Amino acid sequence: MIHYIENEFFRIGVNTLGAELSVIESLKTHKSFLWNADPAVWANHSPVLFPIVGGLKNNSYHFQGNSYTLPRHGFIRNNQKIRLTEHTESSLTFGLTYDEDSLKTYPFYYEFEITYTLFASRIVVSYKVKNHGSGDMLFSLGAHPAFRCPLHENETYEDYYLEFEKPETDATHLLSKEGLLSGETSPVLNDTNILHLNNHLFDKDALIFKSLQSRQVSLRSTRSQQVITVQFEGFPYLGLWAKPNAHFICIEPWLGIADRADTDQDFEKKEGILTLKSKHIFTAAYSIEITE
Repeated sequence: MIHYIENEFFRIGVNTLGAELSVIESLKTHKSFLWNADPAVWANHSPVLFPIVGGLKNNSYHFQGNSYTLPRHGFIRNNQKIRLTEHTESSLTFGLTYDEDSLKTYPFYYEFEITYTLFASRIVVSYKVKNHGSGDMLFSLGAHPAFRCPLHENETYEDYYLEFEKPETDATHLLSKEGLLSGETSPVLNDTNILHLNNHLFDKDALIFKSLQSRQVSLRSTRSQQVITVQFEGFPYLGLWAKPNAHFICIEPWLGIADRADTDQDFEKKEGILTLKSKHIFTAAYSIEITE
């Protein structure tokens, strides 16, 4: 079921299934800004990534002498157990808490909460993670919003570009065929704040940045005026991705990253893993702002 909130500028909808942002619609122009989740191409709008980001080697990890399995990006995406916990005029909050089934694959007494708040032309996505266990809790989380591109019939994918907040010199960290970090890199940005889109940009899978100075990136067109800006203060990793020749671009702030291909699968040593003390609460947020 999709739940909606709106103001004078935008209407947004979030699906209880996976707590997934599924609609961003302008009430002024009636434009839809999120990818339509065409199942023939990629059947998601904006998956929520928790308690891992990316894939694990053999979809498994080791913790305190035991082995566990988790699917790519964790278990929030498409999860039917998520519930709407609060619906106000300007926000939607969804939650999921540990149970006997989750403890079999993720042995932590977690409580996960995500809130979507609409402020004028800005959507703030806030995360709250609670550790109800007696020991440390290990986790990662991330976002995966897919924006329509192009937005207008007279445009092409190549008319669009990403504008970073600051000039950047950074390389992408390449993935293996299994979706794991290979340890190799490839140059992408060389003292520039512009990355032009083209249909071959993601032929080798996602672009993964670890060393950006920018804390925001904007999707712009050379032929139209709208701007979509994703702000990700506090997120050390940024992923960019699309299916080759698909009409969308994912801008993905991450607190975590896929396994390395040579990992020993020890969860406590996993790159990007966060540690939350017993009874403590972790919070993070990113935002999407649309200028028409």
